[in-house]
Amino acid sequence: MAGDPRVLRPDHLPTPFTAAEIRAGCPPGRTVRSLVVASGAEPVVGVTRFVSCDADGAERESWAEMFDGKRLTEPERGHATWLELQGHASMPARTTRIDDETIDIPAGRYDCLRYTRVDGDAVDTFWFAKSAPGMPLQFEERVNGELVYASSAIEDLRP
Repeated sequence: MAGDPRVLRPDHLPTPFTAAEIRAGCPPGRTVRSLVVASGAEPVVGVTRFVSCDADGAERESWAEMFDGKRLTEPERGHATWLELQGHASMPARTTRIDDETIDIPAGRYDCLRYTRVDGDAVDTFWFAKSAPGMPLQFEERVNGELVYASSAIEDLRP
């Protein structure tokens, strides 16, 4: 796979999207609202919004809110390059499997690449929608088979 822009490290599997595809899929205003369930905590809505973008990267903000839209936290801003965002999905070939899967979540029905990464007793599963370059629209973390964290997109708003 020499020269494959999806492969960031020789011992890692290809990422679902290139940095250029993420840039094209995450314009200013793209907002993903997700149901977030963490062990021992009340469910909340997590929001990520792309505020500004340029050739190198994006300024994003994120916060938690109630189901009615009332904010629970103040927005936190951060900047990342497109390559850094792509790197979040770069996973070791030795411990990760990629499968095709169609999922039905509150945001809609999506054909996805499902990345399942095993690290000891922890299993992380990421569903990257093929039609929505960027963050996974669904994510689960299990430890010893028990769900400890889950996130599932409620809406994926793109300008």
